[in-house]
Amino acid sequence: MSDSVVQQIKDRLDIVEVVSGYLKLEKTGINLRARCPFHQEKGPSFFVSPARQMFKCFGCGAGGSVFDFIMKIEGLEFPEALRLLAKRAGVELSDYKPQDQTERTRLLEICDLATQFFVKQLHATSVGKKCQEYFFKRGLSQETILKWRLGYSPSPSVGGWRALSDFLVGRGFSREEVVKAGLAVDTEKTQTPYDRFRGRIMFPIFDINSQVIGFGARKTDFLEANKDEGPKYLNIPNTLLYDKSRVLYGLNEAKMAIRQNNCCILTEGYMDVILSHQAGFTNTVAASGTALTNIQLGFIKRYTNNLYTAFDRDTAGGSATQRGIDLAQKENFDIKVILMPQDKDPADLISHNKDDWQKAIEGAKDITEFYFEEALARFDAKTPQGKKQIANFFLPQIKKLPNSILVSHWISKLAQVLGVSAESISDELKKMPGGVLRQAQDGTQSRNTTEESNFFKESSQERNRLQMLEEKILGLALKESKFLDFMDNDDIELFSPQFKTLLAGLKIDNSKSFENDLAVKTIVDNCLFQIEAQEPEDPELEIQVCLEGFRRLAWQNQLKKYGDELKLAEREGNLEKKKEVLEKINSLTKNRPA
Repeated sequence: MSDSVVQQIKDRLDIVEVVSGYLKLEKTGINLRARCPFHQEKGPSFFVSPARQMFKCFGCGAGGSVFDFIMKIEGLEFPEALRLLAKRAGVELSDYKPQDQTERTRLLEICDLATQFFVKQLHATSVGKKCQEYFFKRGLSQETILKWRLGYSPSPSVGGWRALSDFLVGRGFSREEVVKAGLAVDTEKTQTPYDRFRGRIMFPIFDINSQVIGFGARKTDFLEANKDEGPKYLNIPNTLLYDKSRVLYGLNEAKMAIRQNNCCILTEGYMDVILSHQAGFTNTVAASGTALTNIQLGFIKRYTNNLYTAFDRDTAGGSATQRGIDLAQKENFDIKVILMPQDKDPADLISHNKDDWQKAIEGAKDITEFYFEEALARFDAKTPQGKKQIANFFLPQIKKLPNSILVSHWISKLAQVLGVSAESISDELKKMPGGVLRQAQDGTQSRNTTEESNFFKESSQERNRLQMLEEKILGLALKESKFLDFMDNDDIELFSPQFKTLLAGLKIDNSKSFENDLAVKTIVDNCLFQIEAQEPEDPELEIQVCLEGFRRLAWQNQLKKYGDELKLAEREGNLEKKKEVLEKINSLTKNRPA
């Protein structure tokens, strides 16, 4: 792909607008900032520059153009990011060749074609029209059915066992690729793979950019011919595109509303989400019947810290639901529970009267208050055994609280209800494992847990402190050329090759322009952005401190390098090499920086 097309895409897209689709940005001077999505942090160190059309995290070091951001946050290779951003920018990739496609891109095309196939089956077949009638009875409009690309997979009695597979093979894809997309089942190598979904209502599952990456399917038990056709719900297995632990159904449509409302409503099913959006509750997503994961919570946290969960009282204490709530509490979400009537879900409420769902949301209870009332409803607070059961049920919830004032409040309230002293409740609480409180940066308290979020574990990276100092020193020198005199040739020799070349060139000609060298301009923009985002009060003091730190780190790295060489020489029994390295270490030690 030519550089001109890449530049054309960059020219048409505003990085602020793209990043805002993922993060809640706040204005700070000429730039915008947010908490970095690529590593765990308490304060925002992720900056976006509208002027330079680039982003930079000064905590983990991630940075670059809009392409770099999309590749990193979506886990895409460049061709896939190019395709995605070109579509968003309205740029046609005229010289994009099929042989240039990655496996992921081909699977995305398979999923999109499969969606078109299922949609046509819904609208053009007699059974499909009966499925539409089911949707209408549930309260869906034709516009909603089309928007969410709902479909129908033909039953074997109509389309055979390979209707979709044959259709995709006819479009140039192999049966092996259809299996890899999760749309066909290959049980025996001697037989041709057959369609996974047959005679079912189809719900396409979208990624954050509204690309279809998988499917959920509901059996058509409302049709007489399909009464006993397998489990009620059947989902696609994990594939290269789809991982249920990483997907929130409806997030592609809900992300902006979640940010605007500063709240995410979490439900369990596809219909819950679709009907909620149709009724105007567009900040609704679903975990698709699975327990919440750290990764899903990480996605939600990009937009809000307020989480409303909807489940009935029977599932509230279930282990999967409880695990999800525990994880959300560990990530410091403010959680409220939407209490559901017995045997009702959000879709049922909305189908009957959307005002019922509105009232349920307005009546949501704080998670701790919910468990307190649940304990009193389940056990008898007037008997000794009941008091013990209430304490055993509710004390673990107190232990999870992130603030000592809240802990004290609920201890007093529980003591009052049980007719015992607050001291006795506190004594029982101390006997329980876990929940050790630590002071947080904002003055509240949170639990010190060894179970760090997998989402942040997977995304985090160690920052190269030496490179950070190099960037800052160069940025300061680019801002004020007099700072070049603070460095001698020995200092410049310590820099990595690209920075060494730039600094040496600046010392010769400090008015040099870098506009004609794109690679060098990117480095220069990155270094200047760092200074603009974190403007030092005293630039002269700042560069002196940076140079001292840089010299010290460079010296330590050199010493470590010689230490490794010495160990290697000793293992190999190379006395000559050992003597040579020892001399270097002695010389380096004598010239230790202050």
